[in-house]
Amino acid sequence: MHEAVLLQETINGLDLKPGDVVVDGTLGRAGHASEAFRKEKEIFLIGIDRDENAVEESKEKFEMAGIDSTRFKFFQGNFRDMGEFMREAGRDRADKIMLDLGLSSPHLDSSGRGFSFKKDEPLLMTMEKNPGKDSFTARDIVNTWTEGDIANVIYAYSDERYSRRIARAIVERRQEEPIETTANLADIISESVPPVYRRGKIHPATRTFQALRIAVNDELGNLKSGLEIGLKKLKAGGRMAVISFHSLEDRIVKNFMREAQRNGLGETTTKKPITPSEAEISQNPRSRSAKLRIFIKR
Repeated sequence: MHEAVLLQETINGLDLKPGDVVVDGTLGRAGHASEAFRKEKEIFLIGIDRDENAVEESKEKFEMAGIDSTRFKFFQGNFRDMGEFMREAGRDRADKIMLDLGLSSPHLDSSGRGFSFKKDEPLLMTMEKNPGKDSFTARDIVNTWTEGDIANVIYAYSDERYSRRIARAIVERRQEEPIETTANLADIISESVPPVYRRGKIHPATRTFQALRIAVNDELGNLKSGLEIGLKKLKAGGRMAVISFHSLEDRIVKNFMREAQRNGLGETTTKKPITPSEAEISQNPRSRSAKLRIFIKR
């Protein structure tokens, strides 16, 4: 079961009012969206998620909760296209926008698409529910990219110190046979790094898997585009809440909000990001790296 991170901090920070148009650009399993309706029933919510399963499950969750079907509209797609989805829902401006950039637990645990090295699954890492032969996947990266390009993407998207050793090992192994599964790749990574690194607090494949997932789904490019369109679609006085989970995402969010504030477009509610309490981290260890930043538009 996926647990929404920084749930109360996000919903309270949005300061929902009756009649608000709320865009949840990363609907997931509707954790934040459901709490928004619990907090304020007289809102209209536009939910967006790239994962078809997430959209279907969220609809079922709302129906079971008895939420008025005229008060929400869900779409499968990317939050960078929220302007188009808003128009389709008959809304031109949003009062509140929220983005939770983390992967949901079902993605990690049971998607079958290779987001985690803890299960032996096809090396896909794409948000597409049914990837076709033309879909871009992690398998394409590790089996067709040059050693230099693999090393660069691993380092750029995860700060992996052994990115070049890992890339070299990947290229050497694929000359023997294609790298097809998460277990195969995780073993290659583990064997390529020093023993002391293998015994560290995190699995040696963690950063490489993160980097590949970011590259496959163009997560940073989508984030930049989503922040820009989100700010344009936000009404004066509206609020945008963004939860990030690693330094690259948080840096983009922080710099975007700082630049918007410098240009007189609004201000952040806190100088530093809001982070989970020790109690939340204890209950949900995956929340440990979460950072919430909220921007109020002028």
